[in-house]
Amino acid sequence: MLKLYTDAATRGNPGPSGIGILAVEGGRADQYHQALGVMSNHDAEFQAVIIGLTRLIGQRRTKAVTLYSDSKIVIDALDKRYAKHYGDDVAQLEALVPKFGLLLWQWVPDRQNHAHALAQQGLRLAVQQADFE
Repeated sequence: MLKLYTDAATRGNPGPSGIGILAVEGGRADQYHQALGVMSNHDAEFQAVIIGLTRLIGQRRTKAVTLYSDSKIVIDALDKRYAKHYGDDVAQLEALVPKFGLLLWQWVPDRQNHAHALAQQGLRLAVQQADFE
């Protein structure tokens, strides 16, 4: 089963934000980080999951996936299919879920989120971009 770790990092809230995504399968690890621009940490956490799942779909890696996130609001939103103030993000997630043969999700403490360092790299890019604007 493929393991997908997603995380976001924000400087200020809202502030420059970045994401990190780590997909691990069969001893192979794919790492990705990206600057997002200025947004809240919750918005960035939703975007990390949406982008992570979208990347897997684009790679046709959709048979069996376990998503790990340290964002309680994102995991709760997946469980309840609802998150106050984040309806658009929840709708995007809801549209992605059926594209997977099996998609499980689990909250993990931030120290167990293997995408944390990648999110910090994404944040550094976002801060650099903000400094140049």
